Amino acid sequence: MVPPIAFEYCQYNLIMSIMTQTQTKKYVLAIDLGTSGPKVALVSSDFETIASEFEPISLHLFDNGGAEQDPVEWWTAIKTAATKLIKKELVPREDIVAICCTAQWSGTVPVDKSGNLLMPAIIWMDSRGSKQIKKTNGGLLQIEGYGISKIAKWMRLTGGAPGHSGKDPIAHILYLKEKRPDIYKNTYKFLEPKDYLNLLLTGKFVSTYETITLHWVTDNRDINNIKYDDRLLKMTGLEREKLPDLLGSTDIVGTLRKEVAQELGLSEEVKVVGGAPDFHAAIIGSGAVRNYEACLCVGTSTFLSCHYPNKKTDIAHNMASLPSGIPGKYVIMNEQEISGGAIDFLKNNIFLADDVLDTPIGNKDVYQLFESLASSVAPGSDGLIFTPWLYGERTPIEDAAVRGGFYNMSLKTTRAHMIRATTEGIAYNTRWLLKYVEKFAKRQFTSINMVGGGAMLEVWCQVFADVLQREIHQVDKPRYANVMGAAALALVALKFSSFEEISGKVKINKVFKPNQENAKMYDKLFREFINVYYQNKKIYGRLNKKI
Repeated sequence: MVPPIAFEYCQYNLIMSIMTQTQTKKYVLAIDLGTSGPKVALVSSDFETIASEFEPISLHLFDNGGAEQDPVEWWTAIKTAATKLIKKELVPREDIVAICCTAQWSGTVPVDKSGNLLMPAIIWMDSRGSKQIKKTNGGLLQIEGYGISKIAKWMRLTGGAPGHSGKDPIAHILYLKEKRPDIYKNTYKFLEPKDYLNLLLTGKFVSTYETITLHWVTDNRDINNIKYDDRLLKMTGLEREKLPDLLGSTDIVGTLRKEVAQELGLSEEVKVVGGAPDFHAAIIGSGAVRNYEACLCVGTSTFLSCHYPNKKTDIAHNMASLPSGIPGKYVIMNEQEISGGAIDFLKNNIFLADDVLDTPIGNKDVYQLFESLASSVAPGSDGLIFTPWLYGERTPIEDAAVRGGFYNMSLKTTRAHMIRATTEGIAYNTRWLLKYVEKFAKRQFTSINMVGGGAMLEVWCQVFADVLQREIHQVDKPRYANVMGAAALALVALKFSSFEEISGKVKINKVFKPNQENAKMYDKLFREFINVYYQNKKIYGRLNKKI
């Protein structure tokens, strides 16, 4: 029996311990600006999500390959989501000590010296600069469309080179320089989407080392000393004075501007951390922070990556190891243009299109219905193959003219077949990428952490396990990997944690093991998937030669 005095003393210690933990716990407002809209989350200093909000935004696509969004709409949506979250009073406002942003990568926001917008944002899907970048990339003696002396310089200094598709920021800027000289002339800084948000938050015109990479004008040979290179600036025609100064992803940009602090109801002492693009943040949020730990992100687009110890390039398959969101590390960079976006395309343009047919589903969860339909069809979709190249492709082949479609349809094909074939087609495309990522890394992945909206559906996770023949680890709350990666950067910046400690706190919801009975069938269908591309490549080129 515990003496009464001793019992009271134990109670006192327990209460004081709880009070101390409550008093010392701080919070980060993490922002993830995705193509479909921003997610804003409150994350504690022990890496627990308190709550989150999402606001949708619009996307504008043009026949000439243009893709734009309105940064005013970005900012309005972010403030709406953040205000909703903060007004819930789930945590003391004074304990929100930092804001960190991640955002869609490879975008261009031209602003004047006062930070005013000069035009809508050109986003990662925009290919209008393809002609300008092909001209910049070329030369008398070429390899893979690059002048030999230029590609040698790019690969030696940066680790990669501008893509021919025109979707890198360097191409956006060169396009504006030629086609919109008024915008170019009046631009004080060309900013990435994340960096534009940091400008609004702090008034500072800065970028981070990993974010600026796709401008292809930084010397990345020393991962701890990345800087703009005068030779690359001259070769590309970009002007240093129109590009932002650089700092690290875990560096403090500044504190919150007075007007923003008042609007959000936060302290002006809140620190704004450099942050990183969505690609980099997702890997951190997935827990794959050590070398060779694989991460598959299936969102609007897809990437399959891991951290890698050295600078390296595979120009033939449009991949390179470039600066990571974790300072002092490289990460294998690649992207497949459309993945989960194909499911949304199916929903919005075929099954539930806003047209005279008007097919409402009420308040039902359409993605759960899709999962149910996909599960009702046998693996392999009775030979139906879908190619997800709805907006061209980047890796492992760069081809702006390639397009998607269903192959081997018959009168027996149902909507359920189409949904399952779409998920399988995206997985086939990822398997194509996996071959070259593992070759790049010189090892086979035994398991892959899967995040993004595609990882929410169990049928999709199993399809990836079966098609890739790799163990898929479904990360808990996979749609929030980006925003959790942003939170992780802030926690490291403020010395609350390390990347390794945060990795240990990432929860795996479920493990999906490959079904060996499906392996032979998926091997056959994958071979035919590849054949579809090569057999139709010239047709795509003729049909879409204006691209």
